[in-house]
Amino acid sequence: MRKSLSPSPLPATTWVEATDQVDVLRTAQAHATAYRRGLREKPCAPKRNYREMLGVFSEPLPETGSNGADVVNELVDRGEQGLTQMTHPGFFGWVLGGSSPVGVAADWLAGAWGQNAAFHTSSPTAAAVEEIAAGWLLDVLHLPEEAAVGFVTGATVGNFTALAAARGAVLRRAGWDADGDGLFGAPPITVYVGDDAHTSVFSALGYLGLGRNRVKRVSSDGEGRMMASDLAAQLSGQDGPTIVIAQAGQINTGAFDPFQDILEIAKQHNAWIHVDGAFGLWARAHPDYRPLTNGVERADSWAVDGHKWLQTPFDSGYAIVRDRDSLERAMSIDASYLPTVGEQDRIPSFLVPELSRRARGLPTWAMLKFLGRQGVEELVGRHCAIAGKIAERLRGADGVRVVNDVVLNQVIVSFGRAEDTALQRKALTEAVIARLRDQGSIFVGGARWRDDWVMRISVICDATMPADAGPVADLILNAWAEVSARSAAPADTITAGPPG
Repeated sequence: MRKSLSPSPLPATTWVEATDQVDVLRTAQAHATAYRRGLREKPCAPKRNYREMLGVFSEPLPETGSNGADVVNELVDRGEQGLTQMTHPGFFGWVLGGSSPVGVAADWLAGAWGQNAAFHTSSPTAAAVEEIAAGWLLDVLHLPEEAAVGFVTGATVGNFTALAAARGAVLRRAGWDADGDGLFGAPPITVYVGDDAHTSVFSALGYLGLGRNRVKRVSSDGEGRMMASDLAAQLSGQDGPTIVIAQAGQINTGAFDPFQDILEIAKQHNAWIHVDGAFGLWARAHPDYRPLTNGVERADSWAVDGHKWLQTPFDSGYAIVRDRDSLERAMSIDASYLPTVGEQDRIPSFLVPELSRRARGLPTWAMLKFLGRQGVEELVGRHCAIAGKIAERLRGADGVRVVNDVVLNQVIVSFGRAEDTALQRKALTEAVIARLRDQGSIFVGGARWRDDWVMRISVICDATMPADAGPVADLILNAWAEVSARSAAPADTITAGPPG
């Protein structure tokens, strides 16, 4: 039995009065509740832009402090003017979840408890919650139960962390200890990545010293899927340390690489296979969409976001690595003042590139406990169905082209007549996006896809319901009708807002 610990009283002068603490927290809670309750009535786009918000917040550093509750009130009064309503049911601009209140509440506790989640001894609760949540994640994503899970800020750092493990592992196979001796003089690593991989993959490779530009780019098809035949051709005769990066959920089309074929080819060359699955890996939580990912469980590592389909607040992501030893070699940290650890212990800070960090696992645990397996499945199924219904409505309209094969939650749309040039279609599409943002009911984004500028519709907020699909499609079609009616002049002269 542990001996009961009784805290020694601190002198009153060293502690903020308890009533002041409560006032601050209650003030924040009241503002947060009011914000969420009034969300549907707010326009999706911010009222003020970045330059305007700099003016709102600009002032000299105060010489003296202020009352805590007053500071919170002032932050809300000023800050809400520049908020994009990303938790709004009509927000489709980027692939961002809705920060469910349950996850937000758990995140508040993480901040209020003030835990450094680095070690078991620094926070037994944070370490235990992470370990349980890690097992639940592997379960709901149908990934190997022996894999290690690092709780990181998002898929960008998830890719970085997993690829750091990959870098060390493939070089050890070649007799080089990169984690100890660095990359100077190391055998070169060849990295293969699909032409339509997400930009965060290239950033991670740059951070790791593997280079954004040194990668071997593998051809992709019209939906952005890596072509296994080109990978096989490029790997033919390849010798030395090799990493292949595949993708679950192309950021524009939602498409999935052919994992079965990629895995077979890559394994023949002893390559490490990493999967960037920021949002698409959640397809594994639904039996109807899991076949899109067949074979992905045979990879060596994966990156996935919690602040997408799991609806945790920012920042929440996971680096998942089959071989725990490879991850710990890349990430572990040691100093005489740090706690001693047991050989079999799961040490949170040995799985991520951070020592001091918040108890990031709490919102993940809370959301998985809140939703359960069936709740996660329902979210994925609901959003994919909504995306399909929106696309179906848009396909029948004159001058509207759904560009992608809608296999998940992503819809990309181009506007214009058959005889319009790419430049004219771009202007028309930008004008529709700008019109929708001006109206404020929904928020959509824009992106370049192949030779077109397209509207992106990403359905992934927990507040978006099946009944929203029809009105969303109507808003888009009405905006197109207005833009089309104004386009009697040459379309490339239409004035549009900046692309999303």
